[in-house]
Amino acid sequence: MIRVSVDPAPIDVGVELAGIEESGAGGIASFIGVVRGDDGVTCLELEHYPGMTEAVLCDLAEQAMTRWALMSAVIVHRVGPMEPGERIVLVATAAAHRGAALEACAFLIDRLKTEAPFWKREQRGERTTWVDARESDVEAADRWL
Repeated sequence: MIRVSVDPAPIDVGVELAGIEESGAGGIASFIGVVRGDDGVTCLELEHYPGMTEAVLCDLAEQAMTRWALMSAVIVHRVGPMEPGERIVLVATAAAHRGAALEACAFLIDRLKTEAPFWKREQRGERTTWVDARESDVEAADRWL
C-alpha cells in the first residue's frame, strides 16, 4: 500500500501511522521532520507544483516498495506557511523486518529532499529568502544511486 498526501493541514502522526500499523508488518520505521527556528527563522513557507509533486512522491514510494519489498509506504508533506516546531513531513515504511523498513524510510526522506518539486522560503522578521538544497542533502540523496 502506498499513501501520499501533500496538504497544508497539520500532520496528525497517530492518525497517519494507524493504518500502517495494521499491515501485519514485523518492522515499522518513521521519520518526522520539524520546522527549525535556526538563525531566527519565524516562518517557513513551502510551495509546490500540484499534481507533479504527488507524482514524484508516488514514484519514490514505488521505488522503495520494489527495492525493499515493503508492505506500506506513507509520505505526508505539508505546504504553505509553518512556524518553528510544526511538523513538515512524515515518512513511514513497513516491512517484514526492521532493516528493510529503516533503510526504505531513510531512502525516502533522503530522495524527496532533492527530487520532489517543493520550493522553500524562510522568513526572518520582515526579510524573506528562498532556500536552496544543502550540499549535505544532495550527498545523502546520492548515496542511494
